[in-house]
Amino acid sequence: MNHTFLGETIYLDIKYKNRKSIGIYLDHYGNVEVHAPKGTPDESIIQLVEDKWDVILRNSKERKDRLNGPQEKVYDQGEQFLYVGKVFPIEVHHDPSSPQDHVLFDETTIHVYVKQLEDERIKQALKRFYYQQCKALVEKSISSHQHHFKTKPHSIRITDSTKTWGTCDAKRQLTFNWKLAMAPREVVDYVVVHEMCHMVHLNHDRSFWRLVGKIVPDYKEKENWLAASSWKMTV
Repeated sequence: MNHTFLGETIYLDIKYKNRKSIGIYLDHYGNVEVHAPKGTPDESIIQLVEDKWDVILRNSKERKDRLNGPQEKVYDQGEQFLYVGKVFPIEVHHDPSSPQDHVLFDETTIHVYVKQLEDERIKQALKRFYYQQCKALVEKSISSHQHHFKTKPHSIRITDSTKTWGTCDAKRQLTFNWKLAMAPREVVDYVVVHEMCHMVHLNHDRSFWRLVGKIVPDYKEKENWLAASSWKMTV
């Protein structure tokens, strides 16, 4: 059945089952399924759906967007970008006198200053900003977690990888994906700890995961965030 509420219409696939309570579920494609006890009045189902309306719409849209893959960005005023786990609008400033294209963040808006109003210049200025912020976030995280380790990283690099969030080789050279600057700080911390643990255990054996879990007990939540959000971490 279709149901309209607060100006939005969604299709509810209602299934009556041998169960004691009503459950609302989203399938892989973001479609809404309602599992209800046999004989449940429509009014009871609708009331529960409306009580959870905002959450249902938000999660349904996110699943549908994820299936479509990364959306091509436009570089107009107000376009939104992820930064440290939150979404912020950009404000583009045409500044021919600026010695260099650059980005400033004021806690509410990502300000992009460019000598010429060209999409590619705006994009590259944003990427440089994320590279710089990722390096700062990673270095701060390494410093705060160093007391867990007897050895220190030999070097730290920020890279543009399509396959990994971070790596650590046998020489303790650590690399991190610049897109981590879009993740919450606690997720960055997990990736940093993960790679620092490889300074002790190069593979992913049981000892490695015990060490990771000792430092970041809820590391699976961080992995889940990356798995669910990587599709929208784009410039």
